[in-house]
Amino acid sequence: MQIIPSFDLLDGKLVRLRQGDFEQKTEYDANPLDLAKELEAAGIKRLHMVDLDGARTGRPANLHILAEVAAHTRLEIDYGGGLRSIPSLKQVWDAGAMLFSVGSVALLAQDEFSAWVEKFGPDRFLVGADVRDNNLAVHGWAQQTEVSIFDFLGKMTSLGLSTFTVTDIARDGELSGPGIELYQEIIKRFPDIQLVASGGVRDVADLESLREIGCSGAIVGKAFFEGKIPLPFFRVYTKGE
Repeated sequence: MQIIPSFDLLDGKLVRLRQGDFEQKTEYDANPLDLAKELEAAGIKRLHMVDLDGARTGRPANLHILAEVAAHTRLEIDYGGGLRSIPSLKQVWDAGAMLFSVGSVALLAQDEFSAWVEKFGPDRFLVGADVRDNNLAVHGWAQQTEVSIFDFLGKMTSLGLSTFTVTDIARDGELSGPGIELYQEIIKRFPDIQLVASGGVRDVADLESLREIGCSGAIVGKAFFEGKIPLPFFRVYTKGE
């Protein structure tokens, strides 16, 4: 199972939001490129980069950071936030992203999203599903839908997509533990997908639990930035993958 640190970018700085609330943010005094180099040296191979400015404005706003990290590391970066058109996808690709991380558009504009998948191929997409009480939320979690996560995954797999990140909204930024039961049910119903868990990871034991139930990866944010999962652990963990 891969550990995938999350770089949430706002105004060019690393931050963490509590349950996606821009009014409840914590800013970290770290240079994104320097930190990315440290992670790579520790054995990390993937990086989840979230453009919070792009999510609000509808167009990527931190491409300079993406380009810098991509140019000076070998990390495989998935980038999301503001990806609402083919030109924006091309911008992100040209800046060095290896995967497009998309969420709301996959649910709300499925015909358009299908065209993206046909153009770029299903392997270029990491589809994000933000879940509250088993139903999806969109637009930065502000709008709750009645679409079941299971119905959504069924539709996405029919398009040939196989890699998903599922965020348990109630746990994100809370260090309250991941939604193990939710992930177990998803893996039971869709055993062939690559499921990346997101939200609530608080320590090494949580990572072990996610690996045991069959998650292919785990996104780690607050637990890493606040030292709950120290950098030296990555060196040991990645050697055992």
